[in-house]
Amino acid sequence: MKYAYLFTLLLFTTFAGRAAVAQPGISPSGFLEEQSSAKDKQSEEEEEYSSAQDALSEGEYEDAVKDFDSVIKMHGRKADGAMYWKAYALNKAGNKTRAFAVIDELRKSYPKSTWLKDAGVLETEMRGASVNPEKVTDEEEKVMALNALMNSDPDKAVPLLKKIILGNYSPRLKDKALFVLSQSGSEEAQQVTMSVAKANNNPDLQKRAIRYLGMNGNKANRAALKEIYNGSSDPSVKKMVFQGWLMSGDKEDVLAVAKNEKSPELRREALRYMGMMGGCPELLEMYKASPDPETREGAVGAMLMCGGSSQLAEIVQTEKDPKVLDKAISTIGLVGGEESLVALTRLYGTQSDVAIKKKVINGLFLHNAGKEMVALARKENNPELKKALIQKMSIMSSPEITDYMMEILNK
Repeated sequence: MKYAYLFTLLLFTTFAGRAAVAQPGISPSGFLEEQSSAKDKQSEEEEEYSSAQDALSEGEYEDAVKDFDSVIKMHGRKADGAMYWKAYALNKAGNKTRAFAVIDELRKSYPKSTWLKDAGVLETEMRGASVNPEKVTDEEEKVMALNALMNSDPDKAVPLLKKIILGNYSPRLKDKALFVLSQSGSEEAQQVTMSVAKANNNPDLQKRAIRYLGMNGNKANRAALKEIYNGSSDPSVKKMVFQGWLMSGDKEDVLAVAKNEKSPELRREALRYMGMMGGCPELLEMYKASPDPETREGAVGAMLMCGGSSQLAEIVQTEKDPKVLDKAISTIGLVGGEESLVALTRLYGTQSDVAIKKKVINGLFLHNAGKEMVALARKENNPELKKALIQKMSIMSSPEITDYMMEILNK
C-alpha cells in the first residue's frame, strides 16, 4: 500500500505514547508541569525583583515600592529582601512612617532574615541618629552607615568610601561601597566610580564599576564607557561595556561596534546586544551591508530577540548562503506571528530544493503551524517530504492534524 509506512509510523507513535503514560504510579506530564510551574514562579520573582531594583537605581521610588510589593506578595525567596528595599524606597520618597511600618513587619514575618541588620541601620538613619562608619565593625552595617552618611553629608562619605575601595577590605565590601558611590549625585563620587571603571588593577571591581556606569547612563558615563571599550584589549572588559550600554540604552555605540569591530567574537556580541535593544531595523541594515556570511548569520540570529518577523520574512526569500538561510528559517520559526507563518509557507511553495524544504518544515514545526503543515502535506507529491511533514505532525496536536491522521488511517 502506498501509505503503509505512514500507517506503521502512526501506530508506533500512538501506542508508544500511550504506553509511556499508562504505567501505574507514573505521571510524567504532571511531574513536568509541577517542575515547570515552580521554575516559572521563581523566574517571575527574579524578573519582578530585578525590575524593582532598576526602578530604585533610577530614582523612581514609587514604582520601586510597587514592584517590591509585588515580590513580597509572592512569598518567595526574595520576600524579606524586597521588604527591606521597599522600606528604603519609601524613606527615599519621604514617607518615613510607612518605612518604619515595613521594617516592623519585616521583623515579625522574617525574624531570622539576614536583612535585619540593614534594616536596623536604615531605621537609625531615619530617626536622625548619627552613625560613625569607621567605628562599625560589621561589614553590612558599615555599608549602611556609609550610605546614610552619603545621604546626609557626601563630602565626608566619599573619602571613606574611596578608602574602602582602595584599601585592604573584602571584595564584597568594596563592591557595596562602589555601589553606594555610583548612586550618588556627587561629582566627586562619580569621578571615583569612573576611575575604578577605567583602571585594570582589580578586574572584578572594574567590571562592577562599568555596570554601575551604565545604570546611571548620563552623557559623561556614556562617553566613559566608549573610552573604556576603545582603550581595553581585554574581551571580558569589552563584554561588560556592552552590559553598560544595554542598561543605558546606548544603541548608537553598540551599532558602531557591530559595524567596525575586527574581532568576530565581539562583533557577534554587538549584534546580540542590538537585538536585545530592539534594533531590528539596524540589524537588517547590517545584514544587507555585509558580504561576510558570519556577520549576516549573527544579525539574523539576533533578530529573534527583537521579534524581527518582517526583516526575517524578507531575508528568507533572498538569502543564497545555505548556512545563513538555515539560520533565518529556524529563527523565523521561533519568532512566531502571522507574518513569519506566511513567509515560511510562501518559501516552501517557491523552493525546489528538498533540503531547504525540510528546513522550512522544521521552521513550521517550531511555529506549531499544524493547519499549514496539513495543507502542505495534502498537496505534497514527494514521498520524502510528505514523510517529513507527517513525522513532525505526529508529535504535534491540533484539530486539523487529528483529522488528517484519521484520514490516513481510514484509507
